[in-house]
Amino acid sequence: MNAITLDATDCRILSVLQNEGRISNLDLAERISLSPSACLRRLRLLEEQGVIERYRACLNREALGFELEAFVQVSMRNDQENWHERFAEAVRAWPEVVGAFVVTGESHYVLRVLAHNLKHYSDFVLSKLYKAPGVMDIRSNIVLQTLKEDSGVPVTLTPTEPAAPAR
Repeated sequence: MNAITLDATDCRILSVLQNEGRISNLDLAERISLSPSACLRRLRLLEEQGVIERYRACLNREALGFELEAFVQVSMRNDQENWHERFAEAVRAWPEVVGAFVVTGESHYVLRVLAHNLKHYSDFVLSKLYKAPGVMDIRSNIVLQTLKEDSGVPVTLTPTEPAAPAR
């Protein structure tokens, strides 16, 4: 997919929306110094172009009882037919897995897992993850403290020309 060319106003709209997804069009227009109709036109265009995929609420996992977060590296036996497809299907069905990534390096996958407590996590690993087709090795990293977490995307103007050399 080709990147969309954004201007400074588009970048301001996206920056505000990433932090305040429920802002009204009137307030958004005022914040970025546009008329409400011009702001709405730009917003709809960004949605149509697929720059804005969806709107969602960010939930507090601890308030909902998820006290344990882990990043799990999973290595697979690749001698079984359709091992990747079968594992991907299993991962999609597990509500504990809130992020799943195919990666380079020593493991095949990294999973971000949320559990209510250590027992819940242990049950997940023993009854689901270890029993998934083709799983050979699992290495868990329990999160002790989150220093930064932002699911947003850096919004900046894309340079169209190389920077001029310094004098």
